[in-house]
Amino acid sequence: MRIKIKFIHSGRIIVPFAYNEAIQGWIYRNLKRPLADFLHDQGFIVGKRRFKLFTFSRLLGKIKVKNEAFEVGSPFYLIVSSPYNEILQSLAENLLKKPEVEIAGQRLFIESISVEFTPELNGETEIKMLSPVTVYSTLLTGNGRKKTYYYSPLENEFAQLLKENLLKKFRAFYQKEPESADFSIEPVRVSKKDEKIVTYKGFIIKGWMGRYRLAGTPELLRLAYEAGLGAKNSQGFGCFEVVGR
Repeated sequence: MRIKIKFIHSGRIIVPFAYNEAIQGWIYRNLKRPLADFLHDQGFIVGKRRFKLFTFSRLLGKIKVKNEAFEVGSPFYLIVSSPYNEILQSLAENLLKKPEVEIAGQRLFIESISVEFTPELNGETEIKMLSPVTVYSTLLTGNGRKKTYYYSPLENEFAQLLKENLLKKFRAFYQKEPESADFSIEPVRVSKKDEKIVTYKGFIIKGWMGRYRLAGTPELLRLAYEAGLGAKNSQGFGCFEVVGR
């Protein structure tokens, strides 16, 4: 499931290019404290991996680049998605109590919060990214230092790592194996302009927008839709919408 939050404002709203951290922090602050602490400190665990199992879109609406920042028109939207409905319920309930909010130093009003149920997903599905999808490996350089390598959708490792990541999320959330590990992703309409470089807490993260074709079992496609594709979902990566079947 997911919720779509509609914001309105008067005047000009300017947000920095690196607004992911501000949005993530705002989400945590508007959850019930025990839930926020659970997600931040523990999350859903499988092996040595911990997953927050929520994701969010980029700001959606009339967005213009202005003076090394984004100028955001009114109204604009944010989608927050999760397979753990308690996250969405807690967020919506708290926001409805205080419709005037502040994000990245900007005062905003919440006009509405709508619930969007997960569509029926089966077989091949075409998707459009609402926030960049990212997958990476940590490599060792010749001098023994660690280096993060982000994969392009045109590299074979991209699809394989996405699948492995999704299977780990399934095990972490459901505490069991999926009935089938059938899942694949391939780019449909992805170009160099879809590569996005995001700064988060001073670190550079590379991800990709664009359109892709997913195929797999309903339970894996549903989890991908709700929890997000790839890595760093709770930092604002991997959210997508369905555009065709």
